[in-house]
Amino acid sequence: MYRIVILYEEAPDSEGYADHVERFCQPPNGVFRHGRVTAAPVGDAHGYYAEFEFADKQAFDEFARSEQFMGAGRDVMERGWKLSSVEFVELS
Repeated sequence: MYRIVILYEEAPDSEGYADHVERFCQPPNGVFRHGRVTAAPVGDAHGYYAEFEFADKQAFDEFARSEQFMGAGRDVMERGWKLSSVEFVELS
């Protein structure tokens, strides 16, 4: 299983994020989830969490290289949302 994990410094505005999700976060061979981060064991929690999940490497690679994913990154920057990190994860 493969994931793209995105952590935001602050929660994006809900109306703008709904538009972002509709336009960019519908992977053809994967699943998208997102939600508020409720706490952290130490320090301040991130403001928001999002992830794309893929069952296999091919689906992950195709999406990670897609114009849809690149467009999502551009949209985040244009909206001024600050990301803490974007991570690519392989789960066993």
